[in-house]
Amino acid sequence: MSEVKYFTKQGLNRLKDELEKLKSVERPAISQQIAEAREKGDLSENAEYDAAKNAQAMLELQISKLEETLSQARVIDESQLDENKVSILSKVKLKNLKNNAVVTYTLVPENEADIKAGRISVNSPIAKGLLGKAIGEKAEIEVPAGIMSFEVVDISR
Repeated sequence: MSEVKYFTKQGLNRLKDELEKLKSVERPAISQQIAEAREKGDLSENAEYDAAKNAQAMLELQISKLEETLSQARVIDESQLDENKVSILSKVKLKNLKNNAVVTYTLVPENEADIKAGRISVNSPIAKGLLGKAIGEKAEIEVPAGIMSFEVVDISR
């Protein structure tokens, strides 16, 4: 049974664009490489032909995986999310109760996480510990470095 994968509208469009590029640009380029290598004669000792065929197999695998992901994809309906509690797509301002540092994270689907941009996976330990919390609530979250204490300062979209 397939597992549903959630995306933002932008994340799903990015995935569709990537698939389209692989099919319309990369696939013809590899076919051209195979044709050129085939023209060079004896295929049994043609390293270029073997490399192009391997590249084609890897590309087809990548296309297949993207198509499978898209078939399982569902777009998150932001209008159905409670804005008073931390949930997926929430932008959460947190205060670390140990050192009073304030950080802001946006909780996103796993495949759209980018820690440098402040986008953490909803499946990460910190996000899991914050889900369902309201402004002012405290969360004790177990992370690899130990237990961290946070207070939810603000929630927005």
